[in-house]
Amino acid sequence: MDVKRRAGDRRDGTLLRNIDSMHKLTPYLYPNRADNEAYLSERIDITNIMAYLERKNAGITEYPYNLFQVILTALMKTMVLRPQMNRFIQGKRIYQRNELTAAFVVKKQFKDDAGEALAFLRFDGESTIDSAHNAIVEEITACRSDTPDNSTASMDLVCRMPRFLLTFAMWLFRRLDYNGKVPYSLIKTDPYYASVMISNLGSIKLKSGYHHLTNWGTNSIFCIIGEKKLSPFFDENGTVIMRETVDLGLTVDERIADGYYYSKTMRLFKHLLEHPELLEAPAKEMVNFE
Repeated sequence: MDVKRRAGDRRDGTLLRNIDSMHKLTPYLYPNRADNEAYLSERIDITNIMAYLERKNAGITEYPYNLFQVILTALMKTMVLRPQMNRFIQGKRIYQRNELTAAFVVKKQFKDDAGEALAFLRFDGESTIDSAHNAIVEEITACRSDTPDNSTASMDLVCRMPRFLLTFAMWLFRRLDYNGKVPYSLIKTDPYYASVMISNLGSIKLKSGYHHLTNWGTNSIFCIIGEKKLSPFFDENGTVIMRETVDLGLTVDERIADGYYYSKTMRLFKHLLEHPELLEAPAKEMVNFE
């Protein structure tokens, strides 16, 4: 997204100038992102998602659509329609992010000693489940190749420094980070500069849980996807029925929005997951979920 920069803006964000005094003062009262975490959790009935995926994958033999892609696409559409979720705080100032991005770790092989790579994707108001599927498949394929991703290559370079020089370099990077001056070449695919970091723990047979935010970078949301499981639900007659579910955990920087905004955002996110066919429309298309 091309945004005309003004004094106070960063390369990756536009300074919010017309906000109330309470939100403008909050970063000075509570300057550390990791000290301002709110944890949100939802158990999602994925019956409709699994039926949707079965229809979507009919006739597809290679690179089928999957649950992770649906959840990520729903999260991106939610953030397009609820733009305060794409804000961040750095240098005691609140910014609207110029891009909508998502990052996640890709295991090269499911082995104890296999390496990992960092995937970094960009979305916009035209994104759909189909464009997201293609982008995710392409990124995962690249991550599992022998070519190191940009973030890993940068870390490999920095880690060759002697300890005293590395300590100084990290001090310098943090000062540059505070002022939004870290070289773009170093952070263009850094997951801690993404709108959302997402971890699919279900793919490695783990439950959903809490994950902290960090003071490095600008990432304001961390999403955990747990393992699929059967959970009890009550039908309209009060009878217990078992449904396939997945637990989601989101850790957010509570300073970027208020509780009402978060509540409405989670209702939209859940609605999209319960009606995955809505993800076939462009992300910017409005949804009636109230």
